[in-house]
Amino acid sequence: MLNVDRIDLYYGAAQALRSVSLKAEVGRILCVLGRNGVGKSSLLRAIVGQHGIASGSIQWNGKEVRTLAPHQRARLGFGYVPQGREIFPLLSVKENLQTGFAGLPRDERAIDDEIFSLFPVLNDMLGRRGGDLSGGQQQQLAIGRALVTHPKLLILDEPTEGIQPSIIKDIGRALVHLRRKGEMAILVVEQYFEWARDIADDYAVMDRGAVVLAGTRESMNESEVRRKLTV
Repeated sequence: MLNVDRIDLYYGAAQALRSVSLKAEVGRILCVLGRNGVGKSSLLRAIVGQHGIASGSIQWNGKEVRTLAPHQRARLGFGYVPQGREIFPLLSVKENLQTGFAGLPRDERAIDDEIFSLFPVLNDMLGRRGGDLSGGQQQQLAIGRALVTHPKLLILDEPTEGIQPSIIKDIGRALVHLRRKGEMAILVVEQYFEWARDIADDYAVMDRGAVVLAGTRESMNESEVRRKLTV
């Protein structure tokens, strides 16, 4: 389980996160919602170690990780799909997937067939350059690359941004399938409310660097959440 406890994060004198707390549990999807500029991506950067926090705690399965570098967190099982995908445009689809091997022992460096079951287009385009794929296909490639690392915590930043509706549905189905396996915790930052609501087990809404609403999907007051997302 990921346990983020009262973390603060600053960019110079500007405070981006204010006493943020949340939990992401194995076998559940936590969706963090909020408008642009409220601190969602800063939260993910803090979790994966791309930006240090000023105070608070980030624990994975009871182990404090706030001082660990990003590659050390990756070895603990953190898989990150950044906003904008950040695939390698001149590498082939296969080579992009193989970049996920870096933190794995040699005997585990294989692309699981399940990735191609979830995203068949990747198998069809293994020899194509990443830059030749559509935005939606690149997003599937970015998720596949994260899955190659055998993550225990899968973190996705705005996975539906700029993606065609059919691929948004495919990504949702893939995440629900991974949740049902019960082998990883899934943390998704998202603005597309209906999609997030439909896949989430738990949710948190951020505003001005703080969590202002949180709970389970069953307890969600949709009108209140929508109001926070539009104000």
